[in-house]
Amino acid sequence: MTATEKLREYFDEMTVYKDLQKTNMFSALSLPSFMRDWILKRFEDNNGNFNADELSGFVQKNLPNKDKWLEIKDLLINEGQRVKFLAKIICDVNIATRDITFSLPDYGFTAKDSVIDRYIWDDCKHDLLGSRETWGVVELGYAPPDQHDSNGGKIKLLGFKSFCPYTIDVEYYKNSRREFTTEEWIDILLGAVDYNASGYQDERQKLAMLTRLLPFVEKRLNLIELAPKGTGKSYLYGRVSRFGWLSSGGVMSRAKMFYDMQKKTEGLICGNDFIVLDEVQTIRFSDVDEMRAALKGYMESGTFTVGTYSGTSESGVVLCGNISEDKMNEYERMFDELPEVFHESALLDRFHGFIKGWDIPRMNENLKIAGWALNSEYFTSILHSLRDDASYRNIIDCKTDVPYKSDTRDTEAIKRIATAYLKLLFPHIRQSQDIAYGGLLSLSEFDRYCLRPAKNMRGIIKY
Repeated sequence: MTATEKLREYFDEMTVYKDLQKTNMFSALSLPSFMRDWILKRFEDNNGNFNADELSGFVQKNLPNKDKWLEIKDLLINEGQRVKFLAKIICDVNIATRDITFSLPDYGFTAKDSVIDRYIWDDCKHDLLGSRETWGVVELGYAPPDQHDSNGGKIKLLGFKSFCPYTIDVEYYKNSRREFTTEEWIDILLGAVDYNASGYQDERQKLAMLTRLLPFVEKRLNLIELAPKGTGKSYLYGRVSRFGWLSSGGVMSRAKMFYDMQKKTEGLICGNDFIVLDEVQTIRFSDVDEMRAALKGYMESGTFTVGTYSGTSESGVVLCGNISEDKMNEYERMFDELPEVFHESALLDRFHGFIKGWDIPRMNENLKIAGWALNSEYFTSILHSLRDDASYRNIIDCKTDVPYKSDTRDTEAIKRIATAYLKLLFPHIRQSQDIAYGGLLSLSEFDRYCLRPAKNMRGIIKY
């Protein structure tokens, strides 16, 4: 049985036929991968074929662009209609008033003009509490101003339905991994995030690409990646998973990152699995010393304090920057390419590892997936769930010999990266005894795919 046949047999509803060269309409709509896969699955037959006109009509009807927001408001407010469409929604509960509100960030609609009745919230909060942002079918209505309500009218959420068409069964995912070789599984992981495994020259390039997924699967994993332009950093971190946040350029403040004392709201670091500062050389920090101190404290312990507010998070911090060809050398002073805020050894030391982005080929048509693959929404939801599984770290602790008087920060970094590799590549490993000669994972494979790469990634930070 081929790897594709096994993939479709064991994952069935969680697979979708992806052909990015033929579905450029999704790129034009700026849809994330998980939304695209859901739409494709809705219209594809068992052979992966779909009617382009039907699919396009569905997109036009159910995914209104930003220019249609005024028309939607007119239908709600002046025509008294209910409106349903696919959208990204963010919900919040006001601490002082207990009011439940929502915003639609893609349309610039903010929480101050919204309301969710409690019975509606009780009915759909299971789907809405899964992450900071959630995609699904929103049904909106309008509540006109009441003479006793000085706040005026509100747009109401009348219903919400997540587009996730399957149950996330992590144990099934772990067990199914047993049916694939390591080589097959590496290719499956690449397909899950929209890449064509046959477009890579060798396994080294494939694994370099998959290294970007480590923050998806391990809590508070802090990484630095420097790479040439066009290797797909922004796409993978910003378009594949709904559990992360990509910030590209502009101004970054402590208030935006951690906590805004004026608005009394938590920042990006809360509610996301990872925060990626993309094109980090173009990001300006409003107060370098303030941001450096906040990052050092958070990256060490997972806690932060702003004024009288103390918070915790499990989000990783990832720096992504472009690097010129003459600087692509881990034995040179590459970190001089980073902004001033990161020009301090104590802060750099809190990053667990370094990704050599120049080992990842520049994006080309041959690297775009064209075949059956895991649904991106399903796959990234699995990775999100695996973050809570502590058994893998226990296995790493049992299988790692720590030299006498080893630096604690180095040891933690290597173990954390190795744990992420184990979850990603070998999720079927359940106990340390599974890693042995003749076991589910040989000691040589464990060293090759988990421990040695972790040491190498940490070593570049320490150099």
